[in-house]
Amino acid sequence: MHHIQRSFIMGTAMHFEPEKLICAILYTDEKAADAAISRLTDAYGAADLISEPYCFSDISPYYDSEMGGRVLRRMLSFAQCRDPQELAAIKTATNAIEQAAADAGNRRVNLDPGFVSAGRLSLATTKNAGHRIPLSDGIYAELTLFYARRAWNPFPWTYMDFKLPQVHAFLTQVRGIYMQQRKLWLSSD
Repeated sequence: MHHIQRSFIMGTAMHFEPEKLICAILYTDEKAADAAISRLTDAYGAADLISEPYCFSDISPYYDSEMGGRVLRRMLSFAQCRDPQELAAIKTATNAIEQAAADAGNRRVNLDPGFVSAGRLSLATTKNAGHRIPLSDGIYAELTLFYARRAWNPFPWTYMDFKLPQVHAFLTQVRGIYMQQRKLWLSSD
């Protein structure tokens, strides 16, 4: 009888690389959006990129009644990269910002934080679904887009506005900044 020697190499857990924090903001009131951006930058540091607004209501009227009119969306990214393990805590903090800005129980801003890395955009949500991963404290992560062949690619569950060319253009700019930052910290190790 021959003994077959098998070699099993155990995977080694590594620290996660920092990723680029972004926040997508839905709003009807420009002042409420500016106040939310101010609170976000107070908490997470300076923004290095802010998108032009586009009309979310043209894509979906989903939030129009709750938010009291035609809803716009802007996105921003933050200069400092962060540990992606912070996503649940960041979503909890953005929920508190939403609640503080609410008027008679209706949100005036809707904040969707997430992370851009070399290969993906992941967003935080409080809503469970089969494709979402539980993080902690009732917060889930959703893989929203993946980056391959020099382009952002959607999944069947990707929100309609995250399929827009202008959103992909913004995320490509964010990814470009991230890749430069990543190159610097990898070369310093």
